[in-house]
Amino acid sequence: MHPRDQTIFALSSGRAPSAIAVVRVSGSQAGLVLTTLAGRLPAPRQASRRLLRDGAGQPIDDGVVLWFPGPASATGEDIAEFHVHGGRAVLAALLAAISDIPNTRAAEPGEFTRRSFENGKLDLTEAEGLDDLIHADTDRQRRQALRQLQGLLGDRARDWRERIIEASALIEAGIDFSDEGDVPAELRAPAVKAIKALHDEITKVLAAQGHSERLRDGLVVAIAGEPNVGKSTLMNQLARREVAIVSPHAGTTRDVIEVQLDLDGYPVTVIDTAGIRETDDPVEQEGVRRARARAEDADLVLWLVEGGGTVDPDARPPLWTSGDGGDRSGSVWIVRNKIDLGGAGDAWPAGEFGISASRGDGIPELVDALVTFAANFFGTTEGALVTRARQRDLLRQASDSLRRSLELVEDGEELAAEELRAAAYALGRLLGRVDVEDVLGAIFQKFCIGK
Repeated sequence: MHPRDQTIFALSSGRAPSAIAVVRVSGSQAGLVLTTLAGRLPAPRQASRRLLRDGAGQPIDDGVVLWFPGPASATGEDIAEFHVHGGRAVLAALLAAISDIPNTRAAEPGEFTRRSFENGKLDLTEAEGLDDLIHADTDRQRRQALRQLQGLLGDRARDWRERIIEASALIEAGIDFSDEGDVPAELRAPAVKAIKALHDEITKVLAAQGHSERLRDGLVVAIAGEPNVGKSTLMNQLARREVAIVSPHAGTTRDVIEVQLDLDGYPVTVIDTAGIRETDDPVEQEGVRRARARAEDADLVLWLVEGGGTVDPDARPPLWTSGDGGDRSGSVWIVRNKIDLGGAGDAWPAGEFGISASRGDGIPELVDALVTFAANFFGTTEGALVTRARQRDLLRQASDSLRRSLELVEDGEELAAEELRAAAYALGRLLGRVDVEDVLGAIFQKFCIGK
């Protein structure tokens, strides 16, 4: 039997031990599995308490079972669910009993969702939204992913594709009736109007400001500066826990340390880097190299100096300019630490902050500024349609094809019709309905097993 025709099973809840564990079974043998272990099928979509037994009649657990006959199920196939006590021994016995039934096997990562996709229960944009929802760390990521799962982009793409096909039908009808005098012109005018409207809509989506794609990965903030200025102490203050070793000895931090934060719903990765200085220690030299590289790639650099100290001009260029020579001054803040020791004023110019990382002075103001920076960086994502580079690339292909069809329609309707077919094809790939086998594995293998 082909692997896609086999019945799959997996633990779909959290790692054991747990209070309750959920094991899902999907495929043509799901009914047989449920009958073998629970004695008989319960009423569809109604929970039923059963004593579960293995193939030899030995009891496994007293649990709850559910039956979802296809195609009215999450995967479009027959599904059985076992809700049992979440001990390791219970799960081991249950999974072993299921695997003893012919043509059943353990599911691969994302295989339940892939079967849902292949059976038309959701399109590829919704599957990507589900993946994002599973991995969402903040409330804003959750809301964005849920909108995609509910079809925010998929519904629009289906509408666009249908309208492209309608316009293409008009263009091709004009080709078929080319010997009918004014018939082609009468068909061409409404087609051109529809194509222009479609092109404008997709172009606006692509041109919309905001960083909804980056919201999935988060904002990267690097804490950099010379050795022993309090970078690790500031890292611990922002994380509200001890994540970095604090020592009075310069060069304590040798490698890059990262911590993920949730700042008012915005995902932020804060990086504590090695102190940037000249050194003969080869290990510290590597730490300095990595620190410079991460600071250059960060979205925002917090450059720490002591109190009223000056910023070393020799340290500025790699951080204040990008690799192509462009100015990055807007993404670097001067943070003057140890203000509790004196030597610093009370007024700070734009882009500078005064803090005491050891006592916490000025930390709330710095965090508020980071939240504002994140809000401006991500922009409004409430109505964002595009959340992945794959989606943006395919929408751009569709937009370019629509533009070319408008440029070609007066010169040759056959060429315009071909561009419209290319636009519809790009949207079909966006939805996962045509020629997407090469991307399915990359998408679904990132899912957890049992989803």
